[in-house]
Amino acid sequence: MGFFSRKDWNVIAVIFERSDLYTVAGQRAKGGDADKARDGARLHKRAVFWAVFDQKRSFVEGAPGQGAINVPAEVVKKLERELPMNKTVQEVLKALETGTESKCAKSLSWTGYPRKAVQKDEEDF
Repeated sequence: MGFFSRKDWNVIAVIFERSDLYTVAGQRAKGGDADKARDGARLHKRAVFWAVFDQKRSFVEGAPGQGAINVPAEVVKKLERELPMNKTVQEVLKALETGTESKCAKSLSWTGYPRKAVQKDEEDF
């Protein structure tokens, strides 16, 4: 009975590199290793968001990670909403699903990065 319920997951972590650059890191894992991969992404210090997908690209579970403190809350919410359909995430999932790679990482191409604050020079009077 347990043979058909065996996990075969693609675990994705969006890693904070700097305010305008995140990396999508993915790993394909099966069985007990799937739980270990999920926990590794969940506990990663710079993971802004982590997610688990099955082999049909269906979202299984996910949540903000420990690195979410590095970005504004509205950016995390937008990332959570858009993550399953993001082009970079889809490319990583495709690479993992085909089995050519068991691990894959790419820079996140996304329009939701926080805008940089413009510093105004104060004039001396």
